[in-house]
Amino acid sequence: MATTQIDTVSSGADKAKLAAVAALVVAAIAGFYLLSKQGPVAQWAALIVGLLAAAGVFLISEPGKRFTGFAQDAWREVKKVVWPTRKETLQMTLYVFAFVVVMALFLWFTDKTLEWVLYDLILGWRK
Repeated sequence: MATTQIDTVSSGADKAKLAAVAALVVAAIAGFYLLSKQGPVAQWAALIVGLLAAAGVFLISEPGKRFTGFAQDAWREVKKVVWPTRKETLQMTLYVFAFVVVMALFLWFTDKTLEWVLYDLILGWRK
């Protein structure tokens, strides 16, 4: 039986940082609603500042550093992708539309054939 290892937050400092992130998110949302009488500018400022602070604390934690590394690796891989040219994109789009039309005609023909066989020949309902 294969065992799988689950990555967990192990250090007390990282647990405290993640707890602070959760507290900052809750505080940002609470501030948004509690500042409703101050107007939308104060509400959105409290929400954005709180969420940015939470993101900042998250990014200095170990899971945040791993996430940053993952995001950088993913961006490097996206840069390696060879994107199709406009001509290739239009050709593939036309191929897809042609296939859809052919498949629709095939399914319509199959449906009408089965309808004729079942209702006219076997059951005799349309005589």
